[in-house]
Amino acid sequence: MRAAFFFVATLLYSLATTAQSRRQPNIIFIYADDLGYAETGPYGQQKIKTPHLDRLSAEGIHFNQFYTSTPVCAPARCMLLTGRHGGHSYIRGNYEMGGFADSLEGGQMPLPEGTITIGHMLQQAGYTTAAIGKWGLGMPFTTGDPNKQGFNYFYGYLDQKQAHNYYPTHLWENGKADSLHNTFIDVHRHVDPQTATDQDFDYFKGKDYAVDEMMKKATQFISSHRNGPFFLYLPYTIPHVSLQVPDSAVQHYIGQFDEKPYYGQQGYAAHKYPLSAYAAMITYLDTQVGIIMQLVAKLGLDNNTIILFSSDNGTTFNGGVNPQFFNSTGGLRGLKMDLYEGGIREPLIARWPGKIPAGKTSGLPGVQYDMMATLAEIAGVKAPANDGISLLPEMTGKHTRQANRKYIYFEYPEKGGAIAIRMGPWKGIKNGLKKNPGANWELYDLSKDKAEEHDVAGAHADLIKEFDAIVKKEHRNTHLNEWEFINSKMNAAK
Repeated sequence: MRAAFFFVATLLYSLATTAQSRRQPNIIFIYADDLGYAETGPYGQQKIKTPHLDRLSAEGIHFNQFYTSTPVCAPARCMLLTGRHGGHSYIRGNYEMGGFADSLEGGQMPLPEGTITIGHMLQQAGYTTAAIGKWGLGMPFTTGDPNKQGFNYFYGYLDQKQAHNYYPTHLWENGKADSLHNTFIDVHRHVDPQTATDQDFDYFKGKDYAVDEMMKKATQFISSHRNGPFFLYLPYTIPHVSLQVPDSAVQHYIGQFDEKPYYGQQGYAAHKYPLSAYAAMITYLDTQVGIIMQLVAKLGLDNNTIILFSSDNGTTFNGGVNPQFFNSTGGLRGLKMDLYEGGIREPLIARWPGKIPAGKTSGLPGVQYDMMATLAEIAGVKAPANDGISLLPEMTGKHTRQANRKYIYFEYPEKGGAIAIRMGPWKGIKNGLKKNPGANWELYDLSKDKAEEHDVAGAHADLIKEFDAIVKKEHRNTHLNEWEFINSKMNAAK
């Protein structure tokens, strides 16, 4: 009798294990906001503690030459979700609608009807999908509503301007405002350095911290859909300024840095301890990664869940942030809004026990518009038309199956208009094209010059000619005059 019971129990366990191994894997994509390339431990950060990201990397792979598709918020999110580069994407800049006040909340330019996102792709593959964090691609009364763009569930900020404040009066849940226990805060209000008191700095604090509220919803979603498969997109707002994080987190850093108060003179909320607050925000983000990892393990989902981590663009230049102090770019040139490496090179960490070997580092150049193809292969489905390649073979070590490409293409219509091309070790870049359509290419050999200090364009006319041909091939005219700086009639008239 006992032998029969043991046999049945063993058979049931074997069947359950087989069923889980055959089930499509759960996918969790954690997306930081304005996080610099070198602001976490796996990428060399020395002053800010990120133990959970350190573990995520140690148990998986991190890419050293991975890029965002463009160097600011909304278009980066559009390109990530649609698999399109800057020359093909519908949204190419931060096109703001409405204002900062709650009564003027209008969001950004919405995704149009008919867009195919990663969410749509995975829904059609049988996944339940959720986006929890910052959307920036349309309000509920527009075609960009996340519930219309491939996500069964949404919670968080819809308007990027609202996301400047970590203690908002409300967040959004499936098209309805979810009121929080916070009063309205004007995060761009300055504090007078001559009369500043602790009470002045306390004005920027609230009761319900948005990140905590979003994490509650994220853990509920994972627990409720443990039988999967599920896709959870977590575009958290940290460390995008304002410098707002619970005092308990800041206390871990106060006294470690020689710092002076930030009074709001560069925009965003003032803070008495700006260096400590910024470090605390990144560590707080890391804590959220740890919560997710712990829950996935607790639910027995580790071996059937891939967790990915990246960020939308490089470190910011305002709001009391000091990228030089933290060596936020790791010696790379440029910041947010630049197509130099410091503005577009980002972390990519992926962990999938049993599928991705632990402790891997990759030098393969990749880009966020590769994620549609990558997640399609993970889910075992064919990707819609897109501009990327799947990075899954590189992640799993099956290098003979890894697709190669000749170049990665970038376009950015703001900050004067810029284009860039990464081809092998070479990086070509043009800036200021709106005022000077005939601007010369700059050319850098990243294998020898990662800081892009030595322009060698004059010695490589053949490459410059090739780059010009790539621009003609990859650029598709946009629907907005403000974003069209390559084939603009205004430029042609000049």
